[in-house]
Amino acid sequence: MYKSLLTMSDLSNKDIINILHDAKKFSTSHKDWHFTKSYLVANLFFEPSTRTHYSFVSAEYGLNCKVVDFNANASSLKKGESLYDTIKTFQMLGYEAMVIRHPEDEYFKQLESIDVPMINAGDGCGNHPSQCLLDLYTIYEHFQTFEDLNVVIVGDIAHSRVAKSNDEALTRLGANVKFAGPKKWMIDTKRYMDLDQACKWADVVMLLRIQHERHEQETALSKDTYLDMYGLTKQRYETLKEKTIVMHPAPVNRQVEIDSDLVEASKSRIFKQMENGVYVRKAMLKYVLQEEFE
Repeated sequence: MYKSLLTMSDLSNKDIINILHDAKKFSTSHKDWHFTKSYLVANLFFEPSTRTHYSFVSAEYGLNCKVVDFNANASSLKKGESLYDTIKTFQMLGYEAMVIRHPEDEYFKQLESIDVPMINAGDGCGNHPSQCLLDLYTIYEHFQTFEDLNVVIVGDIAHSRVAKSNDEALTRLGANVKFAGPKKWMIDTKRYMDLDQACKWADVVMLLRIQHERHEQETALSKDTYLDMYGLTKQRYETLKEKTIVMHPAPVNRQVEIDSDLVEASKSRIFKQMENGVYVRKAMLKYVLQEEFE
C-alpha cells in the first residue's frame, strides 16, 4: 500500500528518523540501489524550481524510474483545465507517482480522491516537506541528535514554507527553535530573538530568502540595509560557536541574506544541503512507494 507525503504532519518522529537513516544508506553503502521495477513518475511543477525539481529528477533516475517533466505552459491548463483534472489525467494515463509544486496553499486538499502516491514539493506559503527533511538530514549528519539543539531561523518567516515545516519538525524532535529578522515577518513574536544575540546562542543558523513573489508590496529595505540589519555578515559569523553550522534552502541572494564570502565558508552547509537533497528525495520516493532495500 502506497503513502503520500504532503506535510511533515504526515510523518511520525519514527518515520522521520527512518527516512534520514535511508538517506544515509543512499549516500554510502546503498548508493547504487534502485527499485525492483521501473515506476513511471511525473514531476508537475507549477512554480519555478532548480534544486527541488532537478534533485527529484536525479533521485528518480538513480532509482531506475521512468521520468516525465510536466510543462504547465504547454498544457491544457492554458485552455482552462483545473488542477484536479490535470492530476486525475496523469493518474488515468498510468503514472505511478507524482511530485507536485504549486503556488496555492494546501493545493493537495482538492486532490484527496487521487489514487496515486504524491509528494508535495512545495505549496505556496504552506509546506515544504522535502526541503525540511534534507535540512533535518544535514543537521543530523553534523550533530547526530536534535535534542536540545538551538536553531534560529532568520528572515522572511511569515511567507516561508521552509520555516513552517522546519519549525514543526524540529520542535517535535526536541530542538529549541527561535526566529530572527524583521518583526513584521514573524509568526511567533514570543520566540523572537535579536539576530546578534541569536548568532551567539545558535547551534544552527538557518537563513531564508525574502519571498518577494509572495509579498503584496516590495520591501522598502535595500540589499545593503537588509544584510546589515538581518543578514549574516562577517562580523556576526565571527561570533558563532565553534560547531555551529550555517544553512540556507537557496536560491541564495548573495550580499542580502549572507555576505557572499560566507556562502562557502567552513561553517556553511549550503551546497552540502543540495547534495543531501538527492539522498533524501530518494528516501522519500522509497517511503511513498513502500519499497525495501534488497
